[in-house]
Amino acid sequence: MPGFTDFKYRAITALQRRLVNPVQRRMPLQTLLETTGRISGLPRQTPLGGRRIGDSFWLVSEHGEKSQYIRNIRADPRVRVRIRGRWYPGTAHVLPDDDPRVRLKTLPRLNSKAVRALGTGLLTVRVDLDD
Repeated sequence: MPGFTDFKYRAITALQRRLVNPVQRRMPLQTLLETTGRISGLPRQTPLGGRRIGDSFWLVSEHGEKSQYIRNIRADPRVRVRIRGRWYPGTAHVLPDDDPRVRLKTLPRLNSKAVRALGTGLLTVRVDLDD
């Protein structure tokens, strides 16, 4: 049902941009992904969930290729991730061949449930951390 998927995407992204993300960005322990805007060149911070496993941070984008941060990563994979209040530089890799539903089983449960429920095009991302 493409019409419903488009409506769902527009409704969820509007809610996130205007209400949820501005609040979450201010929370000191909220995980953030900082990309460089592909048009503006400015830093863009997106609250998200995921998990550090060894020297990598794993996440699943709920809107896949439509997500602005995925488009920014495609233009410039150098990113920073704030985990528990500390920033880590790294290189992001979009992994279209990774099964995002299986990946979500290895990530924090509450966030994974929200991503599955609200998502319109799941896509796995791995950030190789420099530190």
